[in-house]
Amino acid sequence: MANSGMDYQLQGLNSLRITPLDDDEEDQDEPQEIEIDEDEEEDDDEEGVTLGFAEKPKNPRSVLRHLFPSKAGGVPAWLDPVDLPPESSRTCGFCGDPLQFLLQIYAPISEKESTFHRTLFVFMCPSMACLLRDQHEQWKHGEDKLRRSVKVFRCQLPRSNHFYSSEPPKHDDTDKPLSTGAVLCCWCGTWKGEKVCSSCRKARYCSEKHQAMHWRSGHKNDCRQIIISSQSSGPGHGNSGEKLAALEKIACRTLWREYEILIEEECIYDSNMSEDNGLGTSIVPANNKTDESFQSLLDKFEANDDKKKWASFQERIARAPEQVLRYCRDLIAKPLWPTINWSSI
Repeated sequence: MANSGMDYQLQGLNSLRITPLDDDEEDQDEPQEIEIDEDEEEDDDEEGVTLGFAEKPKNPRSVLRHLFPSKAGGVPAWLDPVDLPPESSRTCGFCGDPLQFLLQIYAPISEKESTFHRTLFVFMCPSMACLLRDQHEQWKHGEDKLRRSVKVFRCQLPRSNHFYSSEPPKHDDTDKPLSTGAVLCCWCGTWKGEKVCSSCRKARYCSEKHQAMHWRSGHKNDCRQIIISSQSSGPGHGNSGEKLAALEKIACRTLWREYEILIEEECIYDSNMSEDNGLGTSIVPANNKTDESFQSLLDKFEANDDKKKWASFQERIARAPEQVLRYCRDLIAKPLWPTINWSSI
C-alpha cells in the first residue's frame, strides 16, 4: 500500500518533466542518464545546511532593509538601495516582463571584510508558461547563453558603508538607515523607477508595461487631478497631496504575500530526530535500528533509482517538514532533488 502511494507521488513529480517543444528536437533534448553514487549521497548528510521557515512578520518593521532581513514575498529589502539591477537583467528571458520578487536570504560571510553584509535575492516570472519553457531550455546542453525566467542576484557590502551604521541594529524604533534609496516603480515597488509619467511627471515606473497597468488601474484619473492641482493654488484642490502620497504606496495587488524567513541550522533537527528515534526504539530489540529500517525500506523498491531518490528526499525533509529554504555554501553541496529526472538540470 505504501509502495503504491509512492508510485502515485512519483508519477505526479515526473509529470512535470518538460517534453520537447518541437518533435524535431526529441533526440537532442533527451536528458542525460545519471549514475547514482551511494557514497556521495551518504556524504550529503555531512554538509552543513541552513534551513529557512516562513512566518508572518510579528512586526512590519522587522523586514525593513536596515534590519537585514531574510524574507519572502512582498517587495525586496534591497541591501544596496541605489545600485539596482539594470533593465536588461531584471526581465524574463522569454516574455520580457519585469520579474517578480520571490525571496531573499541574508547570508553574510564574516571572515571577509567585503562580505560583512551579503544578501541573495531570488526573482521569477509569475507566468507558468515561461517557467516551463525555462526548464525546457535547461535540458539543452552546450549553449552559451540560455534564457532564464528565474534569476538570483547577490549583493554585498563591507561593514563601513554609506547606507548603514557599522554597529549592529538595536531592533527598536531608533534603528534607521543612513541614507535613502533610489526611487522605485509606483506599480511593483521592486525595480528602479527610471521612466516618468509624461503627463503628471510624478509617477515613476520600471517599464512601459507597469506604467500601462497602473494607468488602467486608476492612475488615469489620479494623474488628471494631480495636473489640475499643480496648476492651481486655490481652495478646492487640496486633495493633490493625497494623490501624491498614494504614489508612494505600491499599486500592484498581485505581489505574493509577505513572510519573514527564520533561519535555523539543520543539525539542530538532526539531534532532535536522534532523540525521538531513541525514545521510539527503546522498547524494541537493539538490532532494529532506524538506519536498518530505512535501508530495508529502500531494498523493497527493487533497485528503482527514482524511488530510492524519492525516499531519501522524504527522509531528509521529514527532519524539518515546514522548511521552505535550504542553503549551503559548501563547495561539494548538491541540491536535494526529489527525483533522478530533475537532477540532470
